[in-house]
Amino acid sequence: MAAALNRALADELRADPKVVLYGEDVAALGGVFRVTDGLAAEFGDARVFDSPLAESGIVGTAIGMAMHGMRPIVEMQFDAFSYPAFEQITSHLAKLRNRTRGKISLPVVIRIPYGGGIGGVEHHCDSSEAYWVHTPGLKVVTPGSAFDAYWLLRQAIASDDPVLFLEPKRRYWAKEGIAPAAPAAFDRALVRRPGDDVTLIGYGSMVTTLLETADAAAADGISAEVVDLRTLSPFDDETVAASVRKTGRAVVVHEASGFAGFGAEIVARLTDQCFHQLHAPIGRVTGFDIPYPPPMFEEHHLPSVDRILDAIDRLQFDDTVAVPRALDGPTVASGGSSGSSGGSAVASGGFG
Repeated sequence: MAAALNRALADELRADPKVVLYGEDVAALGGVFRVTDGLAAEFGDARVFDSPLAESGIVGTAIGMAMHGMRPIVEMQFDAFSYPAFEQITSHLAKLRNRTRGKISLPVVIRIPYGGGIGGVEHHCDSSEAYWVHTPGLKVVTPGSAFDAYWLLRQAIASDDPVLFLEPKRRYWAKEGIAPAAPAAFDRALVRRPGDDVTLIGYGSMVTTLLETADAAAADGISAEVVDLRTLSPFDDETVAASVRKTGRAVVVHEASGFAGFGAEIVARLTDQCFHQLHAPIGRVTGFDIPYPPPMFEEHHLPSVDRILDAIDRLQFDDTVAVPRALDGPTVASGGSSGSSGGSAVASGGFG
C-alpha cells in the first residue's frame, strides 16, 4: 500500500504543476512510513518540502494555497497529531466554500496515517474518523487495500472539496496488485467478497480482518459478504443497504471506540432503510471505550476474527422466528432452513 500511495502522489505531481506536497518529514526522510520516499529528489524542494512541526500552521498555509489556485497535499505524521489543527480543519477548511456561496473551493488533501496494530503508544495510534465525518464540508476516505489505494488517492487529489485521507498504517506493507482502473467511483462502497447470509461492513485496516473472518465463517457454513466502505463521507447508502437487504443480517466493525463511533451512524441508517428485511438486530464490533492501550495490550483492544465471529453467532441463525400479529400479539412460526440461511423463512420480513 505504501508503494501504491507513493506512485499516486508521483503521478499527480507529474500531471499537475499546481500540486504540492509537504508536511512533517515528508521530504528528506521520505515520511515516517516512507510513503513519500524519493519524491523530493524527483520534484525538487519547491514542490515537495518539509514543514515545521506545527499542524495548525500546516493546514492554515494549505488553505491559503488552495484559495490562490494550488492543490496542496499535506501530511499529519500520526493520527492524533492532527488535533492541534482541529480548529483550522473544522472551522475554516470545511466551511469556506459554503461561507463564500461556492465562489471559493479548497482542493486540499490531508493525509493521516491512522489506526493501531503497529505497537505504537497513545498519540501515535488513534482512530479519529468520527470527528471528521461529523463535520459537513469534509470528504473522508480510507483505502482498505493496496488494490484500491492508488486510485482512491488520485481521486481525492482531483476533488475540489477538502479530503481527509486516512491511511491504515498497519496495512502499509500489505502486498496486492493495483487495480488497472478505478474499481469504483470516489464516493462508492465496494463489495470485496459476495455472500448470502450476513454482511460484514468495515473500512481501512478492518477490511483485511473482515475477509479473514469471512474465510473462517465459511468453514462453519456461513456465507459472509464483505463491504469495504472506502468513502465514509459521503456515505454510500445504496450499496451498503442493498447488501444488507439481501443477507438480512449485518455486523459493523471499526477500530475506534464504540460509544458514539461511526458504526453507530451506520447501524442507524441501515435500521431505518432495511428494518423490514432484517432477521436480527445489527451487531457492532469495535475498540473499547478507553484511551489507546500500551502495545502489549492492543491485540485485545482491536477487533479480531474471533470477536467478529462471536458477533455473527449472535445474529439468530435458527429455525424459530417471531411473527407479529396485529391483534393477538406475536406468535412463533417454525420452519425455514437452518444454519447459515436460517431467517429466510421470516414471514414478516423482520425480526420479532
